[in-house]
Amino acid sequence: MSNVKIVADSTCDLSQDLLNEYDITMIPLMISMGEITKKDIVEVTPDELYKWSDETGQTPKTAAPTIGDALAILEPFMKEDRDIIFFGISEAMSATCNVIRLIAQNTGYKRLFVVDSKNLSTGIGLQVLRAAAMAKNGASAEDIIKDNNDINSKVRASFVVDTLTYLHRGGRCSGVAALLANTLKLKPEIIVKDGKMDVGKKYRGNIKSVLGKYVQDRREQLLNADPERVFITHSGCDSDTVEEIKNYIESLNVFKEILVTRAGGVISSHCGPNTLGILYISK
Repeated sequence: MSNVKIVADSTCDLSQDLLNEYDITMIPLMISMGEITKKDIVEVTPDELYKWSDETGQTPKTAAPTIGDALAILEPFMKEDRDIIFFGISEAMSATCNVIRLIAQNTGYKRLFVVDSKNLSTGIGLQVLRAAAMAKNGASAEDIIKDNNDINSKVRASFVVDTLTYLHRGGRCSGVAALLANTLKLKPEIIVKDGKMDVGKKYRGNIKSVLGKYVQDRREQLLNADPERVFITHSGCDSDTVEEIKNYIESLNVFKEILVTRAGGVISSHCGPNTLGILYISK
């Protein structure tokens, strides 16, 4: 067993199979639906969130894990005196990293390291899998953190949103903008840059054709990506559409591994269904 334990929050959107394979422990964020609060992934699914949101016209509110919940997950590794590296959603988007720092301060545990991924979804997942692979191969916590410092800014995360309804309900865009975009069938590309979300290209048309254009627009960047792996992460897209995108990326003959994951509740509750992103590390 490696002395380095890799931990991530639930917004990393890694499947349970990947978490198991790489021995990664996940700390769930909190999701509130009205007066009811549940743990992301552990207690509520994205489809349940969509149903509630459509029935009430509201968007679930998301929050960092409580100190108590996070400590309960970390404590067994602390008792084993292991080096713990926690990867969290961008600090510009959440207080999750600060919760883990408070645990380190309050317990006096010196070997709990916090990494601000400056990203979300499998933009975090890419960093986590890389760190976990290094840990399995015997790398020290310091070496893993140094490697992340080198590649953190090279992570490329973007996704296309089918509807702005959920972003509007969550207060992230105006009602006029949402109505106009939905009426004109505009599908904005959201890009993560310096830990924050920004709007990129605006596509128009049905989501299937738009996603085809989006991935083709990524061709040159994908050809110059780190060949280790690429993620296709979606919030409930049609399986045929996902398969077509996977086949296109396979045809580029770049990546050793093409991973398809379903976004968890936190990401899904903000972007809504039929969102899809391509995430990778550039050279």
